[in-house]
Amino acid sequence: MTARTVMFTGPRSVTVERSPIPEPGPNEVLVETAVSAISSGTEGLLYRDEAPTELTADESIDALDGDLSYPIAYGYAAVGHVRSVGADIDSEWLDRRVFAYNPHESHFLATAADLVPVPDNISTSNAALLANMETAVTFLLDGEPLLGERAVVLGQGVVGLLTTGLLARTPLETLVTVDQHQNRRRLAEQLGADRSIAPTDDEPTAALETIMDDRADLTYELTGCPDALDNAISMTSYAGRVIVGSWYGRKPVSLDLGGRFHRDRIDVRASQVSTIAPRHRGRFTRERRHEIAWRRLEQLDLEALLTHRIPVEQASEAYRLLDERPSEAVQVLLTYD
Repeated sequence: MTARTVMFTGPRSVTVERSPIPEPGPNEVLVETAVSAISSGTEGLLYRDEAPTELTADESIDALDGDLSYPIAYGYAAVGHVRSVGADIDSEWLDRRVFAYNPHESHFLATAADLVPVPDNISTSNAALLANMETAVTFLLDGEPLLGERAVVLGQGVVGLLTTGLLARTPLETLVTVDQHQNRRRLAEQLGADRSIAPTDDEPTAALETIMDDRADLTYELTGCPDALDNAISMTSYAGRVIVGSWYGRKPVSLDLGGRFHRDRIDVRASQVSTIAPRHRGRFTRERRHEIAWRRLEQLDLEALLTHRIPVEQASEAYRLLDERPSEAVQVLLTYD
């Protein structure tokens, strides 16, 4: 048996490399992966060569070193079992089911501090959603939805749908989502959105105002499309908040800020999971955020989001599916049987 690693080698070029299975050092464990979740947003940028290559892969994740230039192993949602441990590691880690922020590979070395034990009541497939759920939790911490507010979420990919599921359990007055794909709009309503609508070429606030009788107090831009940010601002009311969870990579963003944006004091905030906002760090640690994410993964019915399970040897087909036929796929899992 050999280890298999998914490599981005060029624009729309993905290969699976084989290498000997590594032996853990004294302070390491060897994890055998069962499934890993593809992040269609970030990994889509890498796949299409739209990520800024000079940017550090992720300073908060030890397994992602270097920059975003090709060739690169990337990913951050692997679930598997500890198969062997180093001399200085407690043997209780053996066979433990764990989550790791690690690229797509069948076997990898990690320290105990790099691993997040998976609760017994969470399935292996749902556990692969931890990173995306953690992102959704961060979006709510940054957006701070209030009693009676109106909220809209643009983009119902996996993170958008998880954000919708969390927002639906807050005391909002109205929750509307927007997505171009019918199956994602259906999933959004199943997760608790009051309405899920398709984007329109007309004035973007018209359909929203018909439902809400006003613009939104809280708007999330999660499409990954730079043009959607203008629409998000347009949909937001006086002194409302726009939470930008999208990462646009090298795609330019052009905004029309000469209209009501300035006079209406619209607050545009960046939200990203690698850090916790300073105003929350005194109360919310990374561990507390994990605990919240695990509880929400248990409470929400997310099976319908897991649309495809594809063997890691066919990784190139998985990325092609997400790139060319996004209406068919929501969350794609790579499997390592």
